[in-house]
Amino acid sequence: MLAWVGLVVLWAGILVAACYCIMAAGYDLDKVTAMPARTLVYSRDGKTELGRLHGDNRYLIGHDQVSDDFKAALISREDARFRSHWGIDLRSIARATVQNVKRRRLAQGGSTLSIQLAENTYFQPDSTVRKSKLRLLHQKCLEMALALRIEHRFEKDEILEHYMNRIFWGHSIRGIESASRTYFEKSASRLTLSEAAMLAGIIRGPNAFSPFKNREAAEGERDVTLGRMVHYGYIDQADADQAMRQPLKIRPKNRRVIQDTYVMDAVRRELDRILEEENIEAGGLTVITTIDHTIQRAAELSMERNLSKVEKTPGYWHQTRQKWRARPAGRRGDPAYVQGACVVIENRSGAVLSVVGGRHAGESKYNRAIQAKRQIGSLFKPFVYLSAFNRGLMPLTWVPDGRITPGEIDGAPRSWSPSNSDGKYGGYITADDALVHSRNTSSVRVGNFAGLKNVNQTAQDVGFIQGIPPNPSSYLGSWEATPWQVASAYTVFPNNGDWYRPYLIQEIRNAKGDRVYPGKGDSGKLVVRAADPGATWCVSHTLQQVIERGTGRRTRSLGYQSPCAGKTGTTDDYKDAWFAGYTGTLTCAVWVGMDKPQKIIHRGYGSTLAAPIWVDVMKTAGRLGYATPKFKPLPLRSAALCRWSARRATRGCAAHQSVYTAQVPADMLPAPNDFCTIHPLRAVAPERSGGRRRPPPRAIPVE
Repeated sequence: MLAWVGLVVLWAGILVAACYCIMAAGYDLDKVTAMPARTLVYSRDGKTELGRLHGDNRYLIGHDQVSDDFKAALISREDARFRSHWGIDLRSIARATVQNVKRRRLAQGGSTLSIQLAENTYFQPDSTVRKSKLRLLHQKCLEMALALRIEHRFEKDEILEHYMNRIFWGHSIRGIESASRTYFEKSASRLTLSEAAMLAGIIRGPNAFSPFKNREAAEGERDVTLGRMVHYGYIDQADADQAMRQPLKIRPKNRRVIQDTYVMDAVRRELDRILEEENIEAGGLTVITTIDHTIQRAAELSMERNLSKVEKTPGYWHQTRQKWRARPAGRRGDPAYVQGACVVIENRSGAVLSVVGGRHAGESKYNRAIQAKRQIGSLFKPFVYLSAFNRGLMPLTWVPDGRITPGEIDGAPRSWSPSNSDGKYGGYITADDALVHSRNTSSVRVGNFAGLKNVNQTAQDVGFIQGIPPNPSSYLGSWEATPWQVASAYTVFPNNGDWYRPYLIQEIRNAKGDRVYPGKGDSGKLVVRAADPGATWCVSHTLQQVIERGTGRRTRSLGYQSPCAGKTGTTDDYKDAWFAGYTGTLTCAVWVGMDKPQKIIHRGYGSTLAAPIWVDVMKTAGRLGYATPKFKPLPLRSAALCRWSARRATRGCAAHQSVYTAQVPADMLPAPNDFCTIHPLRAVAPERSGGRRRPPPRAIPVE
């Protein structure tokens, strides 16, 4: 009778095992190796880590990239007969069964590493769902069947590798490499015996035994693991005693939370544009950016240092960052202290070297460098002059600087009369002096000469893709743009009219090391001819004078002596302070202001608030070896021109004393028969010219 009962039980067991094997066959074993890992983001040198994105908080590594001490500690603590069993350890199961019967609950499971790998792959724990004992037993049986398949499919070292990469270590940490970096700030290959034993010991209760929460409990688990390593012959007692005495150097509190940064926000947005959604979710990518981490850090430090000085300026009445931080965490609200943004771009490529979107990304996620559209004011004037020079105006052409008369400006209300910032008005001024001294009335007349349609086209060509509002106040920058757009637009001047689309991502590789971007037909670089070289050179030459004798001369007093050019911008009532400038290699735009547009401080000019940050950044770039060559002149041709019409002079021009001899870029030279129509008498010895013909320019109105 007993034999029959035993036989029935045996066949029943075989039948149950067969059923579970059939069920296990429906699971895809490729999922064992499919582990979403963090995308690692590096600076342009490919070495400095800027942050991590997407996927789980893990790094995928090979089993040979983990210290032997950890592998021995793991096996000793979790599965002593790992190398000899075939997925199921019958001795462990028998021991666990006895303990469970004694305690009348599922106190032990007898799980091997292979069973745990199956559990972590297919049956992620859900704290919101309470499973019955029968359901738990069903899951354990299925895990064992899956463990058999895993052992049949993978080598022991492969199983160990997948387990180490997948296992949970508390605090959202997945995998041994991430655990080692998070807790000890080192790679898993460099773990000491003491550190390895601790990490292996806390697997059973990673949150409860976390050294961040309970250092003594973590050390206790380490000591238990060291004892098991001695028991199974991996180390001797002397090694264990020495490891127990060795203090654990846990990551200090001030470095435990890696804050998001404005750079990482910009990179995330760029990846969303480049990659397919499935690539983003899978993670495990290596992203090499264009960011120079030293320039980035210098810009961040300068931003905070200079804006802290602004907060101490007499007349600054807003919230300070120090007072905001002094409030209780739950009562701070959104920051209302003065903010800033900075973008640095490499001229001849469009590569973005730095993105600073505020004073601290942990306090405000609003990325002002790429999201804040602020009125740009006088920063736009160079593009108005660029458009006019493209239409035939010359830098030494006379422009009226008096008040705007009703009906003088096309499309303007008759009552519209913009004023100069100093409240003064002159007679006539050359176009380049009007730009150097940022004269409003002259600049409006220059814009009127170029025409709204042409100025709008120029704006779009240099990266202000939204264009400008169709009204004459746009000539004075009464519309809004981001610091990213401003920095990008200003690169056309050192590039003699070429505009490179700004980009942040240099290269992307997948987990296998294969390059996925740029791929065939992809390129980070996109170049557009935005303006004629001659016109661009003339504006750039004038912007150099802005630094030497105009509104940007503060850069020299702050100690920046390398060849450079730039323009300040200050909007009405000192709500926005800008400085955009460039060398032969880099362009940098800086904005300072309040998130809610309002006066920063009285006389808070761009030269006062933004230029010091620009100087700090560009000085750092110079020390790093970014060249600051002298700006190269274009080939120039000599011509006798009229200061009123910008055309070739006639004897009538001479009679009116408006003739001057100009050195003009070849592509700007008027055609040989393009004479002044304001003073239409015989020409003054016209020269031969190889310059291209252009539509006859309209003369700027004269009195």
